[in-house]
Amino acid sequence: MSAELTLEAHAAHHPPGMIEGLPPFVVPAKKMAMWLFIIADAATFAGCLVAYGFLRNGTPNWPRPFESMTNAALMTFILLTSSLTMLLGVRAAKASDRPAAFRWTMITTLLGIVFAALHIREWLELIHQGITLSSNPWGSPHFGAAFFSITGLHLLHVTGGVIVLLIVGLGYNAGRRNAEDMEVTGLYWHFVDLVWMFVVPFVYLLNMAQ
Repeated sequence: MSAELTLEAHAAHHPPGMIEGLPPFVVPAKKMAMWLFIIADAATFAGCLVAYGFLRNGTPNWPRPFESMTNAALMTFILLTSSLTMLLGVRAAKASDRPAAFRWTMITTLLGIVFAALHIREWLELIHQGITLSSNPWGSPHFGAAFFSITGLHLLHVTGGVIVLLIVGLGYNAGRRNAEDMEVTGLYWHFVDLVWMFVVPFVYLLNMAQ
């Protein structure tokens, strides 16, 4: 029997406020599915970053193209701020404050779009400098492949998150979604933010121009 059916059966046979007979570690099915996805996705990102580390250490004269951390710092600030607004949105949804929950979710969505736009602009600037998946001005083709693969995977997750935020946020505002849907979406968005905290030191800080 799923966790949701267990909770429904408990609610049907026990008055509100009573917890007797409820399994101590019940997790709703949606939340459990998201946690399993996050664990699997975390392993994927970990594998990519470990492979990147081996590739970087094994490549003589690895390029260090980033002369400034301004753009990366701005993207980091935006993503961390979006994590806060997502938290406020979930808290408002749990308090049944629908207008506030919708407002904070849309702000989170907007911040995600701004992050993606800054990232794409950075890509275009690097491509203009001659950095592609297979070549760059320094003669070390592995740099472009590693950079675009890792940041592209993260950007894909941000883009997917923005789409989900729009769907869930609009659905919640229309009464088709509930606070649990908002919370599950928040888990995914916090995971995307956490992954970025590993991407920045590995991909940006370690590749600062000396």
